[in-house]
Amino acid sequence: MPELPEMETYRQQLTRLIIGVPITGVDVTRPKSLNVDPEEFAGKLIGNRIVRIERRAKHLLFHLATGEILLLHLMLGGWMFFGTQEEKPDRTIQVDIHLGNNSLSFIGLRLGYLHLHTPEVTHKLLQKLGPEPFELNLTQFRNVLRSKRGNLKVTFVDQTFLSGIGNCYSDEICFEAGLLPLRKVPSLTDNEQLQLYQAMQALLREAIAVGGYMEEPLFVGDRLTGQYNPKCRVYDRKDEPCLRCGSPIIQTEVSSRKCFYCAHCQK
Repeated sequence: MPELPEMETYRQQLTRLIIGVPITGVDVTRPKSLNVDPEEFAGKLIGNRIVRIERRAKHLLFHLATGEILLLHLMLGGWMFFGTQEEKPDRTIQVDIHLGNNSLSFIGLRLGYLHLHTPEVTHKLLQKLGPEPFELNLTQFRNVLRSKRGNLKVTFVDQTFLSGIGNCYSDEICFEAGLLPLRKVPSLTDNEQLQLYQAMQALLREAIAVGGYMEEPLFVGDRLTGQYNPKCRVYDRKDEPCLRCGSPIIQTEVSSRKCFYCAHCQK
């Protein structure tokens, strides 16, 4: 599932590609991906423009010139492609927004959605999310941790605790901090809390800088999207040697989620 770095990469790349471009058409092959009738959806979009793209947690908010907001959550397996008809991947596209000669295609929206809302409704829908990791200083981070009693893995993927971190980066942050994802939050010392905070800040910024771990390019010639994938320290590297000590990476399951760590490097 795309997490904070992936959605931030999409936001940055799409901002330079589609802002201000008139929407000339809409195709919908899966009405369940929307929250309104496809005809109403098309009527609201055609002739409109996207004037700003905002990211909140794992969501993208496409602000339209008329004031409405397209709220996107890709969920598991969702991704986007921007390009001409000839460049489109040979995949089923659930929603296609045409912008002149190009289209922004939404693919894999079996669990995800692209909903049309007013700003007020959008705010209400997102208000339960926890703070963004980059919004917190160390003191604020410690204060947020105090209310948690579970292990680090479950805590980091809880979107009411911090927003935007999921399976991949929870494991990567714990490895960077030298802490087992199975550690209970109350057991962390002050120094370990500092290690965790610094690891979170540094690793998320690194992942954003190299385009996250999405494997599919956003457009033909995209050399940024997905460049973090080969840089993963532990995630999806079961039995491969740890990059620090050479011990095999362990895969386990925590609350029905895959979890990867090095038993030698992480305490």
